[in-house]
Amino acid sequence: MTNMNMRSDPATGYPGRTYRFYTGRTVYPFGYGLSYTTFSHTLVHAPELISLSLHESPHMSCYGTNNSCTSVHVENTKCQELLFDIHMDVHNTGSRDGGHVVLLFFSPPEIHRSPQKSLLGFRKVHVGAGATERVQFSIDVCKDLSIVDEIGVKKLALGSHILHVGDVQHSLNLQIE
Repeated sequence: MTNMNMRSDPATGYPGRTYRFYTGRTVYPFGYGLSYTTFSHTLVHAPELISLSLHESPHMSCYGTNNSCTSVHVENTKCQELLFDIHMDVHNTGSRDGGHVVLLFFSPPEIHRSPQKSLLGFRKVHVGAGATERVQFSIDVCKDLSIVDEIGVKKLALGSHILHVGDVQHSLNLQIE
């Protein structure tokens, strides 16, 4: 194999590399594991809207087509204090104690040939049979939710970002103040 591109190329049928860009059929999803018990996830706390402040006017910082702003340059964003926490409950629904790795992914809006999903963080937790444990993820918006465009510029995509943990999905919207 001589093609080392990460992103898929529909024109040539190249499926891409890594769980972030691969568009072909998978046998097991990234992070799939075996356990002697079963777990369920419940979202306890996560914001639905994040407002971004810019150093310059939106007209100077926005990227998009047809006068619509689809992303902003990270360097033009006031990133201080753009932090938030996500709280998840992990419930052991089985009859045995077990360890579980909670994987938090996000899917950005489909612009700049962004990845399908990216791993934001993981926590390993031991949960007794029938018990529930709470896990917390701290997210830095500019660091964790940014994407890199086709020419290597770090940007924040505006619009709906989907956070995934197991079967749970949560929509988080980024907008300009």
